[in-house]
Amino acid sequence: MRRPDDCSLTPRQLARVRAEAERALREAGALGVFPTPVEAIMTVAKVEEVKEDVLNPSFIDKLRSSAEQAGGALKRAVGKVMGLFHASAGLLFLDQTMMAVKKRFVRLHESGHGFMPWQRPMYALVEDCDNALDPDAAELFDREANVFAAEVLFQLDSFRDIAEGEKFSIWTPVKLSKKFDASIYACVRQYVSKNHRACAVVVLNMPEFVEGDGFRATLRRPVQSDSFTTIFGAHDWKPVYTPDDDIGALIPISGQRSSGQKSLVLLDRNGDRHECVAESFTQTHQVFVLIHVIKTLAAPRPIFLKAV
Repeated sequence: MRRPDDCSLTPRQLARVRAEAERALREAGALGVFPTPVEAIMTVAKVEEVKEDVLNPSFIDKLRSSAEQAGGALKRAVGKVMGLFHASAGLLFLDQTMMAVKKRFVRLHESGHGFMPWQRPMYALVEDCDNALDPDAAELFDREANVFAAEVLFQLDSFRDIAEGEKFSIWTPVKLSKKFDASIYACVRQYVSKNHRACAVVVLNMPEFVEGDGFRATLRRPVQSDSFTTIFGAHDWKPVYTPDDDIGALIPISGQRSSGQKSLVLLDRNGDRHECVAESFTQTHQVFVLIHVIKTLAAPRPIFLKAV
């Protein structure tokens, strides 16, 4: 099932969140420290994690009841709760079964709720889950907290600047995931979304073998760079891929991690053909197919001016 965009902000909203992310990094003495010291960010956000594994339905119901009795606004998660932030007490509860890199992101997400000054006073209790980031069901502050977490985790534009000095390849974000102590999924999204080239990544769920089709892999989420969107618009990505189509043929199987580079053609919104190169990478959770338009691969890197 395709997941909705969980980080869309207007330019003004983005600028405000990035300013708060930079302030958090500076106050924590974490600017330029790799990987980002999450505990230091939590300290300046006045968020303390409860280490015990108490995040169960009974406990959550008690906190909901307490928040409602106190008259606080409450955003309810609509799926399994990954993290819960008790704003008035400054306490963070996590699903302890999550992978370590996902815990880091959720800690920063919840710290964003606590740090951004227009958010914390509005909520007595904030629950976050896989489904709560749907923009049709979740409030704006979820997207803001998601962006805050990414900007802090990837040190504003540091990930982009380091990646720009490397060869354009799916292996670049994979390698940088260790430096930033972030998930490969988060790194690939960051790599594409902030890239100056016309590129996109098609994130697929793991293929399921089906008699007749060979296998079927459903679309999890596409991510496009701004340059890619300028050329192709919001590209009409297929919801399902099999070995019979160009992107499906790139899905590694039989224990392979990558398919290597292959050529394919995409049509832009005017129907014009664009020669592209694609390569894939897979791990245990999803498949990434990175696509770039050949003519923009050697495009000059823009000069990023930094405020003084």
